[in-house]
Amino acid sequence: MIGLAIALAVAWAAFVVVLLIGRPKGALLSEAMRLLPDLLRLLRRLAADRSLPRGVRVRLGLLMAYLAIPIDPIPDFIPILGYADDAIIVALVLRSTVRRAGLDAIRAHWPGSDDGFAALCRLTGLPDPGVALRADEYPPA
Repeated sequence: MIGLAIALAVAWAAFVVVLLIGRPKGALLSEAMRLLPDLLRLLRRLAADRSLPRGVRVRLGLLMAYLAIPIDPIPDFIPILGYADDAIIVALVLRSTVRRAGLDAIRAHWPGSDDGFAALCRLTGLPDPGVALRADEYPPA
């Protein structure tokens, strides 16, 4: 029993470290929390799109299941990370989803405003759609 408790504590600590390392920097975390309702609608729409690769849809389905579970691995009474853990996990999954699905698929399913889409691009590390870039400036897929 003691070994199991230690293993769970180590796994939880590793999860917190991954969240701290992968969290959006600066004001992006607050933008992610502000965009969360639109992001959730985007996730549902992307998960239902059969034209996307299966791996992307599975990843989105697992993310939606994680968000639906009422018990958080990081309780809400922990300052900053308590409420931000969902936004951080959504941002991490979206970064990989956007890179696999492509900007056009994300744009086609985006339910929010153009300003919200520009914030989503900053959050996921994609170029701002209002700025023209050379072909070698786009992030790797």
